[in-house]
Amino acid sequence: MKTSSTQEQELISHADLSKQAKSLLTKLAAWINARNIPFLVCSIGIIVMLLWAGAYKMTAPGAEGIIPLVTHSPLISWHFKLFGPYIGSDIIGLTEWSAAILFIAGYLWPKAGILGGIIATGMFFTTSTMIITTPDTTASIHGIRYMTFLGLFLFKDVISLGVSLYLITYFGKKAILSENKTNN
Repeated sequence: MKTSSTQEQELISHADLSKQAKSLLTKLAAWINARNIPFLVCSIGIIVMLLWAGAYKMTAPGAEGIIPLVTHSPLISWHFKLFGPYIGSDIIGLTEWSAAILFIAGYLWPKAGILGGIIATGMFFTTSTMIITTPDTTASIHGIRYMTFLGLFLFKDVISLGVSLYLITYFGKKAILSENKTNN
């Protein structure tokens, strides 16, 4: 287990990267790291995507658009059977908004960001499995398999799953450092 001073040393060494970098490539990597650009792009990108996608799911075309995806999913098909496609889609949209709002709150309260990441991870894990369960996500031309537009549309959720897991770890580190400051 790392001590608080070990964690602080790691943070200092990350800040020191720009001084240690020698080549143009490593200086660029250190510059990106020092400005926290990966976190900013990932967090802002997923927040915007979740807010827009959630709003769209609360429209009739949005609800109708996900019917084939949800009905073929063994993980969530029960959802539309229980609530119907319009209320079910509204619930999915509100869940996306909840995750986005928790990510935003995570900037000030990291544990909220962890919770947002857990919700988003569950959502994107579920939708990632739809690549396998939804018909017509792949096709074949001359014996070569490729992803259709629908398959590519769903595959973005595999990447979003990775972003959600990354944000859990990012906000988790912030929460751990915050807990350790209050305990000292």
